[in-house]
Amino acid sequence: MWLLRAPGVYRPQADTRLLVEAMRQAALPLGARVLDVGTGTGVLAVAAARAGATEVTAVDISRRAVLAARLNTRMRRLPVRVEHGDVPDPSTASRRFDVVLANPPYVPSAGPFPPERGGARSWDAGSDGRAVLDPLCQRASHLLVPGGTLLIVHSALCGVDRTLTRLRQSGLKATVVARRPERFGPVMRERIDLLESRGIIEPGQRYEQLVVIRGDRPEPPA
Repeated sequence: MWLLRAPGVYRPQADTRLLVEAMRQAALPLGARVLDVGTGTGVLAVAAARAGATEVTAVDISRRAVLAARLNTRMRRLPVRVEHGDVPDPSTASRRFDVVLANPPYVPSAGPFPPERGGARSWDAGSDGRAVLDPLCQRASHLLVPGGTLLIVHSALCGVDRTLTRLRQSGLKATVVARRPERFGPVMRERIDLLESRGIIEPGQRYEQLVVIRGDRPEPPA
């Protein structure tokens, strides 16, 4: 897929492709309302609209990403609304969605917090890689309608069981629906010493496993 991308906006990679495949296999419900969290270039929003979603909302904290996503969706005349912002807060969000898609930052970084600006916001996620994952897991159930589905992709180095546990604690049924091994990219290769020193990877390890985790909000009893 050809996409406009400004400097500093996350380039779709293997994790993006894996999430798109999982979305297609899940099959969007007819007339689905979709939320794309951390949209970047808008590639997931484009894929959702092309898969039959009638209403797609894409959000990103990067203004450059918002501009890129707006251009990429409008030039295709797709029903996508792109907004500047973070993961919606259930206490203020009035909208609920049939499907939530998320490819959040998940790379462990030297500092305890993600950067406030710059391209590294697309991947840096605190010392354990969960600075964005954990709030998203906590809020996911409140963003879904009953029967709604969350699909989230991240590296297994961040802790698959932690994500499953947090989603289940929030009220979702959660399971891993896709896995794919991937050799380290440039960012991970630069952090090999850091990752080894923290015990996140084994000495000499040069690959990670990408996972897509699905969370379903149960329907209320009949």
